[in-house]
Amino acid sequence: MDRLPMVFSREHVKEISSSILNLSSPGLWSKIVNFRRKDTEFCEYVKRFIEGHFFSLLMISTISSNALCMVLETYYEIKSNMFLMFEVVEVIFTSIYWFEFYIKLYVDPIGYWKNGYNLLNVVILIIISVPFYMWKLYGRHYQYLNIGEGIQSLRILKLIPYSRGIRTLITALGQTIYTVASVMTLLFLLMFIFAILGFCLFGSSDGGDVNNWGNLAAAFFTLFSLTTVDGWTDLQQDLDEREFTLSRAFTIFFILLGSFVFLSMFVGVMIIHTEKKSEFQTFSELVEGFKKTLRHTDPMVLEDFCTTLPFIDIYLSTLDNQDNTIVKLQELYYEMVNVLNQMLEDKPVKKHSVSSEKSGEY
Repeated sequence: MDRLPMVFSREHVKEISSSILNLSSPGLWSKIVNFRRKDTEFCEYVKRFIEGHFFSLLMISTISSNALCMVLETYYEIKSNMFLMFEVVEVIFTSIYWFEFYIKLYVDPIGYWKNGYNLLNVVILIIISVPFYMWKLYGRHYQYLNIGEGIQSLRILKLIPYSRGIRTLITALGQTIYTVASVMTLLFLLMFIFAILGFCLFGSSDGGDVNNWGNLAAAFFTLFSLTTVDGWTDLQQDLDEREFTLSRAFTIFFILLGSFVFLSMFVGVMIIHTEKKSEFQTFSELVEGFKKTLRHTDPMVLEDFCTTLPFIDIYLSTLDNQDNTIVKLQELYYEMVNVLNQMLEDKPVKKHSVSSEKSGEY
């Protein structure tokens, strides 16, 4: 029999593929949603191991040792004499870092990517792999290989997830980013104004200070030195030698604004957002906040009344009366106990006298 050719048009292919997707997508999605792990006990054990003190100590020790090795590698003699040892230690450090990645990913494959510190860990792992691939692709003498080796210093950032204090500080810095950006933008505008002004006053080619004020970039760098008050006397001396009359007023005014105002503002913003602030700053705010939490049937606390001398006098006298009342009650309790004691002592005597009279009659 002759085989009939099977001819399909594009429309038929689209219909078949769409039907396959419509049938398989809901089933696949339901399997993903309803997926339940069968190794829950082992997963919990690994999770407890990750959250334990031993694992944190292991990672902190590894990262610190890696940082020490990077410091030793900066000395040429030590690096040349212990080259083989550094290579072996590098393999050990990299293996521990990948081990940390895999076990954390095993415990929570989806939630792992929702944590910012875990994403930082992934970025550091990529940075660790950069020199190896640069060496494999371009050779040992690649001109940009030193950049790949230099960024290995970012490994020290792996300490952040294991230090609560550093995490708190980074959180505070993240909360101040908008305020700090506003302060830095305002400082940039100030430096831009003074850079243009300094270029026009001191950057002329005829007897001007071309090295420090000759263009906008040089003027910005000079103003940055004035902002940090680093070597500003040398800069001012160069202007004095060229006999610029407004140079001293220009320098002093910019240092006052740039250094004492804006940098102090920057430090103040960081301190304010870093330290723990209480919800109520004054006693009045505390009282007002307490009043808002009261119901209509609750007693009111009046600030003006509680802080007056008559109220304090009445309050102290009430405490004295309470003390006197307590003393009176104690005396009454002692008398009641004494009476009960006497009653208990007299009762056996009466019984004994009655029994003796009966025996005499017999």
